[in-house]
Amino acid sequence: MARCDVVRVEDRLRELDDRLRGPARLKADLLTEARHALEDAVEAYRDRGLSAAEAERRAVAEFGDPAGLGPAYQAELAAGSLRGLALRVLAVAGVLVAAGDLTWRGSSWSGTGPRPPAGYLLLSGSLDAIWLAIALLAAAGLLLVAASARSAHPALPRLARLVGLGLTAALGLGALNGAALYAWSLGLWEAALTWPPMIVGGVAVTAALLWLARAARSWLLAAR
Repeated sequence: MARCDVVRVEDRLRELDDRLRGPARLKADLLTEARHALEDAVEAYRDRGLSAAEAERRAVAEFGDPAGLGPAYQAELAAGSLRGLALRVLAVAGVLVAAGDLTWRGSSWSGTGPRPPAGYLLLSGSLDAIWLAIALLAAAGLLLVAASARSAHPALPRLARLVGLGLTAALGLGALNGAALYAWSLGLWEAALTWPPMIVGGVAVTAALLWLARAARSWLLAAR
């Protein structure tokens, strides 16, 4: 092979980087692992007496081309992204369950205000059901990611993808439902506009949903 045709370690890593989509931190971790593997291979060839250029050429050739390596690395990115999304979802769901009632407790309208209409109660109940489904999907995603790490069965990544899509869709539905319920609450009880827990809760939930949306976007990019 002519010297100008030699693909160096940095070139191969750059080519692999260009093919991968997903969270920057996870991708950086995978590329670091790839770099270490290539550098170890180069060192092993140097120890066997090869020149630096020839050792690098053989290490890169042994490593493989990005077209062949890309799918496996991309699958790892998708699995890591789903794991991160699921963990975030379970954390947020736990906080919402624990702190949800604090938004209303002690409010001036909770005991003496008018009873909410049937549609409001239905919307409130559906929000609880949606978040239960979200938590179950997140738990299923974690189990599938763990199973995929132990088994190469081709059905596992497909199931994980379906769960991820369902989780992302459920999060979107939950966000719309929660926004509608919050706006309806403000319309029903004027005092809610100045009730500190409602204000703090609204800001906290909005921040949590944006945090989840960012993770969901990362997963969609990795699993596309």
